[in-house]
Amino acid sequence: MRVLAIDDSRTIRDMVRLTLEREGIETTLAEDGLHGIEVLDGLEKRPDAILTDLNMPRLDGFGFIERIRKQEKYSGIPILVLTTENARELKLRARAAGATGWIVKPFDPARLVGALRTVTGLT
Repeated sequence: MRVLAIDDSRTIRDMVRLTLEREGIETTLAEDGLHGIEVLDGLEKRPDAILTDLNMPRLDGFGFIERIRKQEKYSGIPILVLTTENARELKLRARAAGATGWIVKPFDPARLVGALRTVTGLT
């Protein structure tokens, strides 16, 4: 499984990468939504899933999701929001933008991996 993880916090990016790579999941990192689009466009193989934070500089998670969902080649990739936010209206906004699911930070490693496996159908 291949995952693109987007978060402006280096600590979170490192924690996600360590968590996923321990499970044999290939992880590519990006620092914000614009960087995420650049990285995604530059990958030889598209990711099986994307994790994105919401609150980031340059392009937030909502903007990232909206832009990705407009591109046919990325339309089927599951996108999980990984954020400290938990407000219902933000979840609804993310879902309307095209998010597949929502995970609250701090994340439980087993639940994160389980959610990725569920949305991708991969082990």
